[in-house]
Amino acid sequence: MAKKKAEKAQHIMTPRQISRWEQQQKRQRLIFITGIAIIALVLVFVGMGWYYGQYKPRHETAIEVNGTEFTMGYFVDMLKLESAYHQGVDISSVADTVIENIQRSELIRQGALKLGISVDDEEVKRAIEKNDLPDKEVYRALVSYQLLTERLLDKYFDPEVPLSAEQRQVMAVMLESEPQALEARDRLVNGEDFGELAEELSLELITKNKGGDLGWVPKVILQDMLQTSIVDEIFSQKVGELSQPIYDGEAEKQVGYWLVKVLERNQDEDETHLQLMLLGSEEEAQNIRQQLEAGADWGELAVAHSQVKGVETNLGEYQFSQGMAAPPIDEYAYNPDTQIGEISEPLRDEDIATKGGYWLIKVLDEDADRRVDTGYREYLKTKAFDEWTATLVNSKDNEIVNYIDPEKKAWAIEQVTRG
Repeated sequence: MAKKKAEKAQHIMTPRQISRWEQQQKRQRLIFITGIAIIALVLVFVGMGWYYGQYKPRHETAIEVNGTEFTMGYFVDMLKLESAYHQGVDISSVADTVIENIQRSELIRQGALKLGISVDDEEVKRAIEKNDLPDKEVYRALVSYQLLTERLLDKYFDPEVPLSAEQRQVMAVMLESEPQALEARDRLVNGEDFGELAEELSLELITKNKGGDLGWVPKVILQDMLQTSIVDEIFSQKVGELSQPIYDGEAEKQVGYWLVKVLERNQDEDETHLQLMLLGSEEEAQNIRQQLEAGADWGELAVAHSQVKGVETNLGEYQFSQGMAAPPIDEYAYNPDTQIGEISEPLRDEDIATKGGYWLIKVLDEDADRRVDTGYREYLKTKAFDEWTATLVNSKDNEIVNYIDPEKKAWAIEQVTRG
């Protein structure tokens, strides 16, 4: 018969050991509780930092437009999109544009509602899905704006633009002086091609680029094209006749003539004291030069004739370092052969625009009720939309509040920069 295995003797702790064990347990619980408390405190601080650094600022009102509020988060998201579109541009320079765009878009939405025109959420959702865009608030807003603009153009502004209008088929060329215009007119009378001559001589960019051929145009389009009163002359011109030179003081042309006089050179500071005048034609420049040579006052003639802004204040006197002025001025002023006090010959500059010139006009045909070209109609619709929008933006009834101060703008830029 097998022997029964002896049972292991049970260890009984002494009161002192029990006391020590209980103390260890208390210390462990204290360490555990303290650890939990520290972790909880860290989480609270992290949470508070996130709340006050991210959540709360994003949900603060940034812009209010006639009662409609936009949060800082919305502003930040719009700023991200705009800065991504303008890569390489300083974000701070884009921020004000974003603010204006948010205000403008909301005013257009409100204005469209008054006209009974709107876009619903389902339309926006379908457009988001069709174009595979993120279903986020800013994208929904941009898509909604695009759809609303198209609807306004088609439903409201299209009926405002006539399908047909009085039009003229026009050839035009602009020269800088009457003698040049008369010479060009003789060439045309003697059979030279109007288009080739316009490409060669016209100083007005549209007529030069189009070879003088402005095509069939309504008066309102021609006025926007040329931006001068010459349009009235065109619509009163007899069909088939080549006009005499017509002076136009409003028209802008791509050429000018400088008169330059060096008063002093300061080589230590690399600075030159000059008198300048910018004239609209070589003929005018030669005439002014003759008056100056005869003793006329530079300042008086500059105020009366120079096309440089600010001439009324400085009377045509300037300080330049080398490389700062237009190339023709720079070359003359820093030429070793240029004498102090000597007045330059007229210096031609094709990189600057001046006003005033002489038109030659020929109306090839006219039609009292010709269908308006589709491209012109789209232009007129867009123009009407822009004018309507400007009225909304400039309305005194608007209540627009911009809460984005420099500190908030800096915070928003930081969010964009951090991604």
